[in-house]
Amino acid sequence: MKKIMTEITIDTEIAIVWNVLTDFENHTKWNPFIKSIQGKKSVGEKLTVAIKPPDGKEMTFKPTILSFQTNKEFRWKGKLGISGIFDGEHFFILEKLNDNQTKCIHGENFSGILVALMWGALEKTKDGFELMNQALKKECEKMNS
Repeated sequence: MKKIMTEITIDTEIAIVWNVLTDFENHTKWNPFIKSIQGKKSVGEKLTVAIKPPDGKEMTFKPTILSFQTNKEFRWKGKLGISGIFDGEHFFILEKLNDNQTKCIHGENFSGILVALMWGALEKTKDGFELMNQALKKECEKMNS
């Protein structure tokens, strides 16, 4: 298994970060990595997610929500074809640092027989996570003003 993990501190309360992150309809307005996200927000439901890594091709996939805990964690798992070929478990974990600061841990665990072959290409994915983190921070913090 391989893992990408990023984190960012956002200067606002945890509820604002959660609301921006889970407001699927508005991702198109601020998110440079997740181009669209649609679906019912509950465990076991399938989403339709379109991502575009920097300098990469846009990809659409249909992951299943594994965790949707308000102000804590949003996690989904997607796969390329059948399970075990190339699976990705994407996660956002929020931690309250204080009343006006939230840490967002954003990452993905990759597993399957193709992960080793595709690992080089996944560097663009990490860059996409970092760009999204910065955009999330900006979007959340502008709500403080």
